[in-house]
Amino acid sequence: MKVLFATLAVSVTAHSVKLVKPQLTFDELVKALGGQRALLGAKYGASSEPVVIHDYQNAQYYGSLTVGTPGEEINVIYDTGSSNLWVPNSDCCGWFSSHNFYHESKSSTYAANGSTFKIEYGSGPVSGFYSQDSVNIGGVSITDYTFAEVTDVSGLGVSYSLGKFDGICGMAWGSISVDGVRTPVEGLVDAGAEPVFAFYLGNQVDGELTIGGVNSAHYTGDFAYTNLESTSYWQVNLDGLKLNGAAVGTTPYAIVDSGTSLLAGPTTDVKSIAASLSLSTTILSSKEYTVDCSATYNVVYTVGGADYELTEKDLVISNSGGTCLFGMTAIDVPAPRGPLWILGDVFMRKYYVKFDAGQKRLGFALSAAASSDVVV
Repeated sequence: MKVLFATLAVSVTAHSVKLVKPQLTFDELVKALGGQRALLGAKYGASSEPVVIHDYQNAQYYGSLTVGTPGEEINVIYDTGSSNLWVPNSDCCGWFSSHNFYHESKSSTYAANGSTFKIEYGSGPVSGFYSQDSVNIGGVSITDYTFAEVTDVSGLGVSYSLGKFDGICGMAWGSISVDGVRTPVEGLVDAGAEPVFAFYLGNQVDGELTIGGVNSAHYTGDFAYTNLESTSYWQVNLDGLKLNGAAVGTTPYAIVDSGTSLLAGPTTDVKSIAASLSLSTTILSSKEYTVDCSATYNVVYTVGGADYELTEKDLVISNSGGTCLFGMTAIDVPAPRGPLWILGDVFMRKYYVKFDAGQKRLGFALSAAASSDVVV
């Protein structure tokens, strides 16, 4: 793994984790996104339709961490929309032998906890028990960290056997941590890392998670900052949304979520955009859309007084034989958490995002790979 370093104003060295993007066919991606939307329903409390997990994990970036002494490498989704770390136990998952597993018996720093762990994913639970051990994320070692060893992944179905990830590392706030355990971000800070991390998501290439700072090679210009509206998810006030210059909806909030591939918003807003662009739903889902590959349009999110533009170059996420998949889906998150927009990987590929837990704010800068400017 190539480790890149960045230096903050206070001369603190940052650490990095390579993020890998699986390559999917058009049909695989449509199926994966349908399952991912179902996962969002469980994560954010949406209730618009029954929840079924499919191949959501194949549409997401994943990176590695190590658990135990000596460290065993586990591939995880670094998810800013959740707050727990879970990894598969060596007795987990039946015939799902393609995954990496944690073997507590091999670790000299393992300590039993014994408390049970369970998280619901709509179609069924992921469950196991808590343990303590050393966890290393991007070169930062967290000692005596409490995490979940999962023994049952039936809630993810057969998709888990086909996926590239082994577990999930939540990067959100303690208020949504299952059982109130210390979050990975809190663990990193306790281990000496600055309370900052940043995501670079490559377009058709791999990305990078930087721990304890930012990597100046991955963005251009200055950061535009906005304070968090709440400290549960990475949630900010959404000042406005426009399609081709015309206002769309009055949704008040937006969440930046690295565990979501698309932009996801209220059904009324998404249907309005779909109608304006004459989009067609996909065969497999009424919530995902295909779009004319030659169409031109722009969507602008206004956050903290800054406009963040996405054009057709950003919003087409797959092209198969002249059929293009639109990078937006519908999800209805009820009050008190919603309604809201979820700004996922489609947004984060264009804008380098700095998650500043110390100052409770988000910073946005144009990704080095992007081709147009942020209008401030």
